Amino acid sequence: MAEPGRSPTYWALAAATLLGGCLDPVSTVPGTRPTPRPDVVAPMSAESEALARYYNSVQRGLLTRGLLRTDGGGVDTPFSSRDLAQNFLKIAFFQEYQDVGGRLVAQESASRLQRWTKPVRLSISFGASVPNELRDHDRQQIARFSARLTRVTGHPITLSDTAPNFHVLVVNEAERRALAPRLRQLLPGINDAALTHMINLPRDTYCAVFTTDMGNNSTPDTAVAVIRGEHPSLLRTACLHEEIAQGLGLPNDSPRARPSIFNDDEEFGLLTTHDELLLQMLYDRRLRPGMTEAEARPIVNQIATELTGSAV
Repeated sequence: MAEPGRSPTYWALAAATLLGGCLDPVSTVPGTRPTPRPDVVAPMSAESEALARYYNSVQRGLLTRGLLRTDGGGVDTPFSSRDLAQNFLKIAFFQEYQDVGGRLVAQESASRLQRWTKPVRLSISFGASVPNELRDHDRQQIARFSARLTRVTGHPITLSDTAPNFHVLVVNEAERRALAPRLRQLLPGINDAALTHMINLPRDTYCAVFTTDMGNNSTPDTAVAVIRGEHPSLLRTACLHEEIAQGLGLPNDSPRARPSIFNDDEEFGLLTTHDELLLQMLYDRRLRPGMTEAEARPIVNQIATELTGSAV
């Protein structure tokens, strides 16, 4: 509940972008089981079919250029303790988007450390025209990823349809444009700029995530990620990795972060070893939600030194 006289904080976290409806209702009633896979899936619209061809072409192009790597980094992507500390400070203490005149624009600004204190319960819902095989793929990806995130952060993160607080919506074009009522239900009080951004994603924006902080204390209460159903499997999995990880409290991107998905160059498609360390740092108990960059810097340097075995 927000403090009297104050509005909840909405964070428009970094959306995955390309450089240079009706939902299948997954049950959210405690103690009930998810809705079974539908026997009949609605047909995709001509617009969605065209977008699916476009994103397949995009994925092929990225892979041809050696991008969307899934290896997590290696000898060709070394990073020092100083790199790790600086990347963390840039990604955790800055926001990528700002509300300017009722529109969300890519404009970086300083922020405070954001981190979940309550268990994160992920649920996934699908637009009526998302094929069953893609639904199965995405559920499996989220189940594996949530287990990995729990191991990395030490924070409970599960795939659960019992009172979920992190909602992943996989939708095709017409379904996303009809999401306004659902988004208002999941994010009460969402402002017009955030709502418009979510339902009118430009073609070169792959996916997006928003989190809410009802108490204005830098601890998220709810998150909603919107993923395009037209994406081929690797692009869709890349969106799941980035938006869920950013929704946990790493809202910014940095061109210096490597190997990392928190970088708009698309070199890496899936969470890397470097990114696991960022998440481990974020949920280190020596850091506290609401800390400023200046307050956290000496602690971040110490943690980075411990994680890499060399001084910052």
